Amino acid sequence: MKALNTIFSALVLGGALAVSGVAMAQDAPARDAASLEELLGLVKQGQAQEARENAERERRFAADKANQAKALQDAKAERTRQEQLSSTLEAKFEENELLVAAKQEQLRERLGSLTELFGHLTAAAGDLSSNIEVSLVSSQYPDREVFLKELIAKMSGSDKLPRIEEIERVWYEMLREITETGNVVRFNTEVATATGERADREVVRIGAFNVIDTDGNYLAFNNGNLSVLPRQPAGRYSAWAKELANADSGIHQFGIDPTGPTGGSFLAAIIDSPTLEERWHQGGYVGYAITAVGVFAFILAIFRLIVLSAVGAKVSSQLKSKTANTNNPLGRVLKIHEDNPGMDAETLELKMSEGVMRETPKLESGLTLLKIIAAVAPLMGLLGTVTGMIITFQAITIFGAGDPKAMAGGISSALVTTVLGLLVAIPTVLLHTIVNGRAQRIIHVLNEQATGIVAEHSESSGK
Repeated sequence: MKALNTIFSALVLGGALAVSGVAMAQDAPARDAASLEELLGLVKQGQAQEARENAERERRFAADKANQAKALQDAKAERTRQEQLSSTLEAKFEENELLVAAKQEQLRERLGSLTELFGHLTAAAGDLSSNIEVSLVSSQYPDREVFLKELIAKMSGSDKLPRIEEIERVWYEMLREITETGNVVRFNTEVATATGERADREVVRIGAFNVIDTDGNYLAFNNGNLSVLPRQPAGRYSAWAKELANADSGIHQFGIDPTGPTGGSFLAAIIDSPTLEERWHQGGYVGYAITAVGVFAFILAIFRLIVLSAVGAKVSSQLKSKTANTNNPLGRVLKIHEDNPGMDAETLELKMSEGVMRETPKLESGLTLLKIIAAVAPLMGLLGTVTGMIITFQAITIFGAGDPKAMAGGISSALVTTVLGLLVAIPTVLLHTIVNGRAQRIIHVLNEQATGIVAEHSESSGK
C-alpha cells in the first residue's frame, strides 16, 4: 500500500509539472493546486487546450495544402502559356529570317551595278581619308576625315545607303584637296613652339608641301597639330621662307619639301641629320687629336711660307745689288768671297759650299715635320677607325645586330676619324710641296751664285 501511494504521488507531481509547462507556454499565470481534485481539473483543462491547438494546426495545414496545390496548378498553367509563346516567337523568328533573306536578295537585285559603284566609292573615300590625315591642307581645314570615316562605316553596313549629298561631298573634298595643293594661303592657327608652348600664330601654307610662320620657321604637321621644327633648314632656305612669309605678292624663291603631300618625311629627316660640328664631335678623342695635328701643320706651313717669301724677296734684292748684305742667305754666301778675294779656287769653292750648306737647314726648317704629319694623319684616322669598330662590335655583343642606333655611334666614329685623317693629310702634302718648292728655289739660287763666283774666281786666277 505504501508503494502504491508513492507511485500515485509521482504521477501527481508529473501531472503538475506538465500543467505548469502548458501554462507557461501559453504565457498564462501559473497557480498551485490546493488539492488533488483541483490538480486533476488543471490537467484536464490543459489536455483540452492542446486538443484545440492541434485542431487549429490541422485546419491551417489543410488550408495551406489547398493553396499550394492551387499555386502549383497556376505555375503549370504559366509554363504551358510560356511554351506556347516560345513556339509562337520561334515561328515568328523563322518567318522574319526568311523575310530578311528575301529583302536582302531584293536589295541586291535592285542595287545591281550600284554595288560595284559603292565599292569604288568606299575605296576612294578610304584613300582620300588616309591622304587627308597627313595632308598639310588639313592644318587649315581640320576634321575633314571624320565625315569620310563615318561614310565608310555607313557604306560598310548592308542596311544603309549613302545619300546623293554625301557622294557629292566626297567629290568636293577630293577636288578641294587637289585645288589647295596649288595655292599659297595665309591663315591663323595654333602652333606649338620648340619648348612646347602653344600660341595662336599667323602661318603660310605653300600648297601641300610646307607650312611656315612669319619668322621663316618651317613647321611640322603631326596628329592634326602644327609645331616648329627643332632644327631648321640651313642658310638660304630660312631666309627664303621669311621673305615669302612677309611678301604680299610676286614670285619668290622657296625650298619646298617634295614629300610634303605624303607627310613630309624629308623635312622631318633634317632633325636627325647631324651638322658638321656634330659630325666632328662624333670622331671622339682621336678626331680631336687629328684636328690639333692638322691645325699645327697648317700654322707651321703658313709660317714657313711667310718666312720663305720674305727671304726670297731679300735674295731677289741681293741679286740686284753689287755689295753683299748679311740680312739674307745669298748675301752671307757672297760675303765669303768678299772677305777672301785672294783665296785659291779650290779653297774658295769649299768655303762657298760650306756657306750654302750652312744656310740650307734654315731654309728647309719645318719641311720634315710637315712630311711626318702628312704620313701620320691617315694612320691616326685608321686608329680611330679601328677604335670605332671595336665600339661597334661591343654594341653588337650587348644589344645584338637588330638595333642600328646601338651601332651608329661606333660606325660614326670609325668613318669620321678616317675622313679627318685624310682631310689633314691631303692639305699637308700640298702645303709641304709648296713650302719645299719655295725653299728649293732659294737653295738653287745660292748654289747657282756660289758656283758662278767660283768660276769667275778661277778664271781671274788663271789669267
